[in-house]
Amino acid sequence: MKNLNQIESEILNKIENAKNRNTYDIIKIEIFGKKGIITELFKKIGSLSQNERKEYASKLNSLKAKLTEILEQKLIDFDQSEINEKLKNEKIDITLSGRTYFAGKIHPVSQVIDEATSIFSEIGFSVEEGPDVENEYYNFSALNTPEDHPAKDMHDTFYLEHSKDLLLRTHTSPVQIRTMLKSKPPFKIIAPGRTYRHDSDQTHSPMFHQLEGLHIDKNVNMGHLKGCLYYFVKKFFEVEKVKIRFRPSHFPFTEPSAEVDIGYKIQDGKIKIGEGDKWLEILGCGMVHPNVLKNAKVNSKQYQGYAFGVGIDRLAMLKYGINDLRAFFESDIRWLEFYGFDPLDVPTNYRGLSR
Repeated sequence: MKNLNQIESEILNKIENAKNRNTYDIIKIEIFGKKGIITELFKKIGSLSQNERKEYASKLNSLKAKLTEILEQKLIDFDQSEINEKLKNEKIDITLSGRTYFAGKIHPVSQVIDEATSIFSEIGFSVEEGPDVENEYYNFSALNTPEDHPAKDMHDTFYLEHSKDLLLRTHTSPVQIRTMLKSKPPFKIIAPGRTYRHDSDQTHSPMFHQLEGLHIDKNVNMGHLKGCLYYFVKKFFEVEKVKIRFRPSHFPFTEPSAEVDIGYKIQDGKIKIGEGDKWLEILGCGMVHPNVLKNAKVNSKQYQGYAFGVGIDRLAMLKYGINDLRAFFESDIRWLEFYGFDPLDVPTNYRGLSR
């Protein structure tokens, strides 16, 4: 036992003489490391007699606990000493003004994509994506577009240089084809993304954003299409009763086809959606053409469905009173400060504008 008392005294002396963190770390390893003093003492327990072992182990455990506590307190003292030293030598002038803090804003296009995705997810739609650079088959031919269709002309579509097949997609409908080819029905998807057309004025831009929708199943009909779009318009524009009408139209990839109008009126110089006797066209839709299903390897005798396409930028303009599409892409920080959304302030159900 005298040996343990002597060892304790030597160790305490070492700890007392530790003047900095580096010395402290070295001493701690000397005491509790793999080949440390305490570790080696524990190894000797097995060589003692049965009578000596119990008392020796008890004393050794007490010593270990005591040294551990002393070392922890020593570490606290070092930390406090470092803090005091910094407070003594480092001064902060609290009279100085703080640094300017700039909070970012969510672009209206990103906000509307999130809103629309949230609404369609409520009724079972999932999100699919595809490439911006597309080939002519997926962009036109697979969607039942005739070879002489005006949309294929160079003045409407951006074809890549030195290529007659690659182009910048003119809509996100190719995502529908890619989705149907890689899996089996039923399908219930939306495809938001960038699209490109050779057009530029107050309501058109060479690059813009679209959201396509597709629902394919065995018993899908126009009634389901109308119910889906009515639900979306009501939720997106936050109106319980909305006037909506379907006008006959023509698209190569749907038959029958329709354009959707919503009722509105001008009140205090602003468009008020859902009321009045005026009509505003917002999207195109229809039942998927059998030729499109055939091109996508879907049996049109067993499955049918609807598709729709809506301009995301146009939705943002209508909901948030933005009157020039070109401003979306001019990177004017002042414009974004006014029309943008605070990331931490946007309501969880995506209702209303937050500035």
